[in-house]
Amino acid sequence: MSRTPGTPRTPRTSRTPGSTRTPGTTRTPRITPQPATDGPDTPTTPAPTAQAPTTPAPAAPASTAQAPDAPAPTAPALPLLRRFLRQEKSDAWAVRLLPRIVFGVAALYTVITLASQSGSAFFAVVTALLLGLALWLLRRRTQLLLAIGVSILAIAFTGYFSAVGDAARTNEDAGATVTGAAAFGYWALAGMALLGAWMVKEHPGRRGITVVLADVILVIASVVGMFLPEAGVPLGFLGMLGVLAMRGSSAKAVAGRARQALDRLRRHKASDPSDS
Repeated sequence: MSRTPGTPRTPRTSRTPGSTRTPGTTRTPRITPQPATDGPDTPTTPAPTAQAPTTPAPAAPASTAQAPDAPAPTAPALPLLRRFLRQEKSDAWAVRLLPRIVFGVAALYTVITLASQSGSAFFAVVTALLLGLALWLLRRRTQLLLAIGVSILAIAFTGYFSAVGDAARTNEDAGATVTGAAAFGYWALAGMALLGAWMVKEHPGRRGITVVLADVILVIASVVGMFLPEAGVPLGFLGMLGVLAMRGSSAKAVAGRARQALDRLRRHKASDPSDS
């Protein structure tokens, strides 16, 4: 490149003025920019760019915001009182509620009327209500429910038969003393039969059937006690013990062992050569 005469030389600016190169130091090599390749070895982080402030889009009107396939809003449910007063055939709740309320009010009025007649009537009504509640709670335990029901019937029958026997003895002998202890003895035996069936941890049969058999024997013993007062309660006690023993696991085990012993005797006799 030729220099035009009269123009001064442009000074070189590659070295900073006032800096000198010390002997023995190496010159820093110049770094030349390399062309960009398709797959750089080191990832480069792009410089953050300033984002322009965005303005929120105007909200769509309520008429156009709802999707076209959305179901239409349903009408609010009728109040319970209005449903009950209308008694529509399609409303099963209202149709069933009316007879329940009517019969419930009638039953409550009847119970209050019966209980307000006398003290004994009040006691009987309360006992019946408690008994009904107990039966409803035990509706899923059929064996226990059967045992309790039969025990109540046995108590009623034995008490009746013992009272008839005491009345007959009083009519025959005016000086006879009637204590009614036989009825309490039968009731105690009925409770023992109920407890004895459930005290056994592993009962081979059904516990309710065991109580039924024991109560039947108690009723028979009370009938015998009408004519022989001294033999009624002991006979019922022995019969109850026999039923519990025969229906218990110990009696089953004894019967099984006796059966095995008889089988062994039969086989021994069949294999004995002296019999032939």
